[in-house]
Amino acid sequence: MPISPPSSVLRVTIPADAPERLDKALAASVPEEAALSRSRLARLIAEGAVEGPQGAVRDGKARVRAGEEYLIALAAPEPVEAQPEDIPLVIAHEDDDLIVIDKPAGMVVHPAPGSPSGTLVNALLAYCGDTLSGIGGERRPGIVHRIDKDTSGLLVVAKSDRAHHGLAAQFEAHTAQRRYLALAHGVIDPADPRLRGVPGASFEPGGVLRIATQLARHPTDRQKQAVHVDKGRHAVTRARLLERFGAPPSALLVECRLETGRTHQIRVHMAHAGLGLIGDQTYGGARRASARALGPAAEAVAAFGRQALHAAHLGFVHPVTGEALAFDSPLPPDIAALLEALRAAPGAQAAAS
Repeated sequence: MPISPPSSVLRVTIPADAPERLDKALAASVPEEAALSRSRLARLIAEGAVEGPQGAVRDGKARVRAGEEYLIALAAPEPVEAQPEDIPLVIAHEDDDLIVIDKPAGMVVHPAPGSPSGTLVNALLAYCGDTLSGIGGERRPGIVHRIDKDTSGLLVVAKSDRAHHGLAAQFEAHTAQRRYLALAHGVIDPADPRLRGVPGASFEPGGVLRIATQLARHPTDRQKQAVHVDKGRHAVTRARLLERFGAPPSALLVECRLETGRTHQIRVHMAHAGLGLIGDQTYGGARRASARALGPAAEAVAAFGRQALHAAHLGFVHPVTGEALAFDSPLPPDIAALLEALRAAPGAQAAAS
C-alpha cells in the first residue's frame, strides 16, 4: 500500500551507544522536538516510511550499526480542530480576560490526536462562547500552562490576547505561584543519607527538600521524561513534608512548590528522589505499600488508580488590572479518602512545624 507523499523527511544517524534493534535505536535517537513516540515509529516502519542504507526497512527488529543514516518520511499531521462541548466546569474565578478552572482528574487540557474531544478546551469553547475575544486572531482560549490528565486542581486560562501575553510572561519568568499536594511513598528526612546522596538533591532551612536537575525525554520511552546530566531543561522542585504515615514511616503527605514548570516535573523529581507518587503508573515503579507498616491503609494505597497529585494553590498578578490573585482548591474526594485511610495507619503524625 503506497504511503502519502511526505511533508518532511527526518534524517537520523545512529549513535555509537544506540540499541542494536532499529525500532529501539530510532526511539532513542530521534530529536525530542520530533515528538515521535515508539508506537508511531513502529507504524512508520511497518508502512515502509523508514529508509536505511539498503532501502526501505519494514522490520522493527532489523539490526542497525553505529554511523548508519536513516530517513523517516513524515506525513503532515492531521489538524485537530476543537469543537465546543457542553462539559460541566468548576470555576474558581472569571472576568473579561481570564478564567481559573478547578480541573477534575481524567480531563485532558488540550485536544490532541489521541484525545480530540472531552478536553478542557472543548468545554471552554462551549462555556465562554462569544466572550472569548480571541487569541492570536482566533476565538479560542489561551493555554499558558497545563496539568496532566490524571492530576486535579487549578489552572488559569486566558480569554484575551492581552491576558495571554501577560500570563505567559509570568509563567516564563517563574513568578506565578504553584503549590501541589501529593501522597507519596517513603519519607523526607534531612538525616537520611540516601536522600542526601541523590544527584541534585539538597536540604534548605525547615527541612525542605530541593531537587534541581535537567529534565528531557526518556532515552528509550518517548512518552516519559527523565533526569539527565548533560542535556535538557533546568528544573527545580521544593518538597516539604506535611505528614508521615506508617511504622516505620513509609508514606507521606507532601507540599511541592514549582520554581520551574516542566512536563511531569513533580512526578519525575519525586521518583528520582525515591519518593514516587502513590498511584503513578508511569513513574511510580514497582514500589508497593507495606502492609506491615501501614496496616489496612496499604490496601487503599494499592487500589488508588491515578497519581495522587493535586494542584492546590495558584497565585499570579492579573495581567490587565495588576491585582494580586490567589486561589486554593480542596483535595478532591478520592485523594481525601486516601489521606484519611493513611491517617488511621500506625505511626501517623504531622511533621514538626
